[in-house]
Amino acid sequence: MYLEILFGFFQLVWLGINAFLFEHFYIVYLDKKFYYTRELTGDALSWARASAACLNFNCLLILLPVCRNLLSFLRGSCQCFSRNVTRQLDRNLTFHKLVAYMIALHTAIHTIAHLFNLERFMDGQLDNHDTIQYTLSQIGNIEGQAYLNPIRSNDTNPTVIAFTTIAGLTGVVITLALILIITSSMEVIRRSYFEVFWYIHHLFVIFFIGLVFHGAGRIVRGQTNLNASDPDLCAKNFKTWGQNTSCPVPEFAGNPPMTWKWVVGPMFLYVCERLVRFWRSMQKVVITKVVTHPSKTIELQMKKKGWKMEVGQYVFLQCPSISQFEWHPFTLTSAPEEDYFSVHIRIVGDWTQKLFTAYGGDKTDFQEAWKMPKMAVDGPFGTASEDVFRYDAVMLVGAGIGVTPFASILKSVWYRYSNNVTEPKLKRIYFYWVCRETNAFEWFADLLRSLEAQMAEKGNADFLSYNIYLTKWDDNEAAHFALTHDEKKDPITGLEKKTLYGRPNWENEFKTIGSNHTNTKVGVFLCGPEALAKTLSKQCNSSSDANPLGVQFIFNKENF
Repeated sequence: MYLEILFGFFQLVWLGINAFLFEHFYIVYLDKKFYYTRELTGDALSWARASAACLNFNCLLILLPVCRNLLSFLRGSCQCFSRNVTRQLDRNLTFHKLVAYMIALHTAIHTIAHLFNLERFMDGQLDNHDTIQYTLSQIGNIEGQAYLNPIRSNDTNPTVIAFTTIAGLTGVVITLALILIITSSMEVIRRSYFEVFWYIHHLFVIFFIGLVFHGAGRIVRGQTNLNASDPDLCAKNFKTWGQNTSCPVPEFAGNPPMTWKWVVGPMFLYVCERLVRFWRSMQKVVITKVVTHPSKTIELQMKKKGWKMEVGQYVFLQCPSISQFEWHPFTLTSAPEEDYFSVHIRIVGDWTQKLFTAYGGDKTDFQEAWKMPKMAVDGPFGTASEDVFRYDAVMLVGAGIGVTPFASILKSVWYRYSNNVTEPKLKRIYFYWVCRETNAFEWFADLLRSLEAQMAEKGNADFLSYNIYLTKWDDNEAAHFALTHDEKKDPITGLEKKTLYGRPNWENEFKTIGSNHTNTKVGVFLCGPEALAKTLSKQCNSSSDANPLGVQFIFNKENF
């Protein structure tokens, strides 16, 4: 609950800054300097400029949550603070999406406001000659005189201005790029057509280039000779401007571009981020072993000079023989104590299917390592699971292939016990694995069997409590389960503890764990679907609030 409050406070600060900037710049453009500009455009000028200020602020923020090396550095730097501060970094993608929605909102406001401005500019050229709007529109017709109305003739139209001026053309490009980026980021597209999401998302480069040059045309202009031609005195005498010294013709100048000042810092950080990624991706990676597991899963074991990792971290992989540009995130399943690092990849799309074929997953004969395609690795990067050893007790919940980060944790636990390196903080692990297919259990069961035997040998069998749930089965499997239920070991996993059928009753599980750990903070770590995340997050809050024993359940979810 405290984490939600802290993140909520952070969001309120962000929203407050947006509100302040909008109000401040709205008022700025009500100033006397822009009196004549407002005579042409009306209130749409303030709406356009206020939303532009908010756009600049949010474009400053949008790249920071995806600078993975920066986040890893901050995660390490924040270890001296409370875990609540560190865990805010785990919300990076959530904040990235919120900022993107805010950019979309202010882009819509900015665009609509300027469409009204263009219509009013056009009307100014077409107005009756006795209006101040028409008079202001004629300023600039004399050589050397700066204009106020960017539409210089009544023979043109707003559409031509939109595609022939710097502001108009860059505005169209920015808007189209933003629409494509946001629509391709929808969950259904990202899950089913990751390549589409990946490639279109890189239109952000065009978006930022257009953003920097958008204000170069200086279409929005303010009066520069206020002392000589005060609008309060001279506006009503617009017909006699320049005919006497008391009210000379107003002079105007465009506002200098400001966006680059907002975004140059984040852009520089992101360029450095990409250079670090490129440098790391060029380092040699040796594939030492390829293992094909049941349930369409392939394991890659690799080595890389100077490799260091922590439990639960993830990497980005690129196989140049498949694609020169695509990078995909995968959780590390190896432990820091091992002399290699590994990932388990489930074959669920075009890229993973090509990877499966490229590394001989469909072949039964022995493959020479040097004949395998080159693999580029970027990372490792930190996740919430790094904090697992900072709790007295933890619940590890994996769904399907989402068990991978906990493989790293459980392996590390096994090595620590094997080498008599105990962790004084962590005293109990509750492990839950929810899966639809029996084959999916096979690649992970060996590790659990080793841990089961190791804990029993050390006389600490209660250290690891695990529950495996099968949520889908057919009639033949059900009959087999019934016949073998009384056997000593589970017929599916070969473990002492039997597989459970159906889904966990989380309320009962939390009550049981809470009764075992009074006045303790229990870390709940999930790698799984959003629906399960909402269920566990809600259960953590309700179990913490209603628990009289002082137990706090702290929810953590993998995000990458």
